[in-house]
Amino acid sequence: MSEERLEITRWCGTMSTHHRLLETQPRYAEARDGIEERAAAWRRGKRRETTVTIPVVVHVVWHEESQNIADEQIHSQIEVLNADFRMRNADIATVPEPFEPLVADARIEFVLADTDPDGEPTGGITRTRTETAMFDSDDAVKHADSGGADAWPADRYLNLWVCPLGGGLLGYAQFPGGDPETDGVVVNHRGFGTTGTATAPFDGGRTTVHEIGHWLNLRHIWGDDGEGCSGSDFVDDTPNQGGPNRGVPEFPKISCDNAPHGDLFMNFMDYSDDAAAVMFTEGQTERMDACLAGPRSSFLETPNEPAEPDDLEPAAA
Repeated sequence: MSEERLEITRWCGTMSTHHRLLETQPRYAEARDGIEERAAAWRRGKRRETTVTIPVVVHVVWHEESQNIADEQIHSQIEVLNADFRMRNADIATVPEPFEPLVADARIEFVLADTDPDGEPTGGITRTRTETAMFDSDDAVKHADSGGADAWPADRYLNLWVCPLGGGLLGYAQFPGGDPETDGVVVNHRGFGTTGTATAPFDGGRTTVHEIGHWLNLRHIWGDDGEGCSGSDFVDDTPNQGGPNRGVPEFPKISCDNAPHGDLFMNFMDYSDDAAAVMFTEGQTERMDACLAGPRSSFLETPNEPAEPDDLEPAAA
């Protein structure tokens, strides 16, 4: 693990990617409207009982030898995902008592793919040396002809690209509804896993947890309205919050008149350091359920049926 602290100025590039696709891809905008209508209509309290296992392919794209991360670092990230999405992480005990009833098991697990798109055995890892020193959030890392690695079929694999990211960027994801050739998650190699090049304060694997949350249609917990109090993450059990938190806040962290308990800064969809981010809420897991029953239903053996119109409840405010 590097002793040099990782300084980040752009924690997550997901929303900038989202707005770029809205502006450039009309079909993406149409798809997003339908996905959000379904998510809003998903009956609250309707939880999937089975566990979904998602095959993962990790595309390691490296310019310097040190960026060609070891299998051990990749395996450490898979371990974090399976702990955090199943509510089995030891540090979940740090959730303040008033927020304990919100903590939820997403019932999602991840495994490195054992079969490639051609049906051949694989370890679920590809490695590509690139002439590109640093990538950005323009999706160049997702294409071989721009120095990256092509995606595996997005309806069968969660594509994770691990690479050097410039401009202070830690990672970004593509919300469901976009081009399959760019579908997936990109993470700075220095914020991936818990060993190797993973660097404090992002050496707990939580960047990838956060970005996969976006891939499963979760929004930032403060609603992406800057420092204001009018934005929404479309989940009704996350307190209204005035902008992202950073570092390791002390409880309670008050904003937007959300006293006495304040911000849910220990949520994976905030910007808190890895040491502070430890939980999803019940409402967030319901939103992930809606995503897995809709745009990502190919990962279900038997996709959930949508609720009948009479059963639909109004969207969260």
